[in-house]
Amino acid sequence: MASRRLALNLSRGLRSRAAVRSLQPVQRGFATPVSSGSKTESTTLSNGLTVHPSAIFLADIEPAGQISTEHSPWAQTSTVGVWIDAGSRAETDKTNGTAHFLEHLAFKGTTSRSQHQLELEIENMGGHLNAYTSRENTVYYAKSFNSDVPAAVNILSDILQNSKLDPQAIERERDVILREQEEVDKQLEEVVFDHLHATAFQGQPLGRTILGPKENILNIQRDDLVNYIKQNYTADRMVLVGSGGIPHEQLVQLAEKHFSDLPTQPTMSTSSAFPAAQKRKPDFVGSEVRIRDDTIPTANIAIAVEGVSWKDDDYFTALVTQAIVGNWDRAMGNSPYLGSKLSSFVHKNDLANSFMSFSTSYSDTGLWGIYLVTDKTNRIDDLVHFTLREWSRLSYSVSEAEVERAKAQLKASILLSLDGTTAVAEDIGRQIVTTGRRMSPEEVERVVSRITEKDVMDFAQRKLWDQDVAVSAVGSIEGLLDYNRIRNDMSRNA
Repeated sequence: MASRRLALNLSRGLRSRAAVRSLQPVQRGFATPVSSGSKTESTTLSNGLTVHPSAIFLADIEPAGQISTEHSPWAQTSTVGVWIDAGSRAETDKTNGTAHFLEHLAFKGTTSRSQHQLELEIENMGGHLNAYTSRENTVYYAKSFNSDVPAAVNILSDILQNSKLDPQAIERERDVILREQEEVDKQLEEVVFDHLHATAFQGQPLGRTILGPKENILNIQRDDLVNYIKQNYTADRMVLVGSGGIPHEQLVQLAEKHFSDLPTQPTMSTSSAFPAAQKRKPDFVGSEVRIRDDTIPTANIAIAVEGVSWKDDDYFTALVTQAIVGNWDRAMGNSPYLGSKLSSFVHKNDLANSFMSFSTSYSDTGLWGIYLVTDKTNRIDDLVHFTLREWSRLSYSVSEAEVERAKAQLKASILLSLDGTTAVAEDIGRQIVTTGRRMSPEEVERVVSRITEKDVMDFAQRKLWDQDVAVSAVGSIEGLLDYNRIRNDMSRNA
């Protein structure tokens, strides 16, 4: 599934860079209206797990076997899913790629359903079943008519607790994942961002890729997959989410029926191979990686400073600051008239094909930066210099008008990203897993509205001005500034 380039930038790092695994027949037409004023309800599973108080957003909260729903009585469909607080970050160098490999096998049959039976059940109900892996989460979810929600929850619980993990299926998927890796390696943006993580978080779990290296893909065995499940697929790491026409009470009953036997603790005798999603805050390393390939006609460059976590007080300020820098593409018909100062300058001087600012957040850190693409390889020096000069300007000269524009764009993108029950379920699941509670769109709107130009400049002074940077560059990059010159540009006035 393609990344959604919204101001929220929720997909970068959160969704698997590979295609979402899906069992999805041709759908019957149905409307799925969602109320923006719906209230998210939460309950704890009856297996005795405790839920930490979630009254304060941005608190340091661990998810614990929680059921969260947003009920829209008029919706004809529902999305139900399980968000697991474990992804590639819960792996080691030797086991990197296991979470993604396991996701591939989720729909290949269980102890009670063959792959054919599973596909037939989904097709007969006219629903679809998806899964994806990210650095910090694994997600399995289903969309169906309200009357089929019990069957959908039954299937989700079956594939999560009883996947067969047939050795023959493992061998077949090994080849599939290797081909998938080859396709992903052709997508320059994904390659650049993987290298950006690898250099910014060197030698640390967050720096690894989601698919894992080829050597690991070739060597992952059934025992590795079973051990990952035992270590990470536990009730205290899961959130069951429902959105749409499913009443909260009904989902609670279904959870009690199908998920009450989930283990509450890892069942492995040793956790050395699969440390439960490692919680030590990673160190950001000012560094660079360059892969020069003059057969690629463009220079593809990502530059980032250490960003903010989902729970950081600066989370929304970082997004507003990102929106001020903006996105730009030469192919856009209105490109000369975008409000971003950088977009106007880049367009006027023909410095790039496109650029995309980003604010990527994780549970305890993040990356804030920009991705640049240019075929003007003899002007890379100018492009990078004036980009960093714009970053410096944010520390001392931001107008009220550009902050208001950025806030309006951010609020609009939040609402646009919540179009449909699946999008709402994803929003609920991500927030519950990462912060312990869901912040409603109305609450977000109030927080964003209070951000001022002073807040933006204060953020830039602390996070952008004279900070170490991570640089990832691929392609025709001979003209890219020396790292020390890039670093020095971080402390120059515009």
